[in-house]
Amino acid sequence: MIFDATRAALTELFTPAFRAVFMKSLGLTLAALAILWLLLHWLFDAFALPWMASLWPMIPAWANWLGLAAGVLAGLALAIGLAFLIGPVTAIIAGFFIDDVAEAVERKDYPTDPPGRPMPLIPSLILSVKFFGVIVAGNIVALLLLLVPGVNFIAFFVVNGYLLGRQFFEFAAMRFLSEADAKALRRQNALMVFLSGIIIAAFLSIPLLNLLTPLFAAALMVHVYKAVSLREKKRPGTARSFA
Repeated sequence: MIFDATRAALTELFTPAFRAVFMKSLGLTLAALAILWLLLHWLFDAFALPWMASLWPMIPAWANWLGLAAGVLAGLALAIGLAFLIGPVTAIIAGFFIDDVAEAVERKDYPTDPPGRPMPLIPSLILSVKFFGVIVAGNIVALLLLLVPGVNFIAFFVVNGYLLGRQFFEFAAMRFLSEADAKALRRQNALMVFLSGIIIAAFLSIPLLNLLTPLFAAALMVHVYKAVSLREKKRPGTARSFA
């Protein structure tokens, strides 16, 4: 079941609908980073540069090159920092478009099922922030365990697998169920959700491709939810209404 869902999600990453969503999120990411670059550059020119200039008269003539080196290093550090921000910022912005991804998957692969309900703007924003927090928290935990041989690698997949699986399964389920029912369904299928989260964590660990993580995760969990809901509908005594 999980492998079928993974294969379907990977295949859909290259469809026109997914490309359109990715290009929108990437374009907004680059625009946001450009604005951040200009803001930080202005702050540097307005505050840091005058302070550095005030120190130059106290620097011996033979050491004037230190000021130039400091400026170059500051610019380089800023560029590197912005490069590292591409992934997290893309994740936040892509969170606004994961309903588009879910709708595309449902329309293509489950055309006879009732469509899910799009997530309102505020919950969508909260999900985006949560996803960013999950990525940051998961990797901080992994870094804290860096000194324990072998454990940091396992920690990355276990922590991110649990948090990402939980986050995105509940997103897919809440398109059809109440929040309480979505959480209950996730707990009933905890192992499957966790293993699906491990696959998302593995995807997240691949440089450049990890920019697509929110889109891949949303597509994967739509397939997982559909498989789980089909199994639940066949179980006698099920009270919830699944689609």
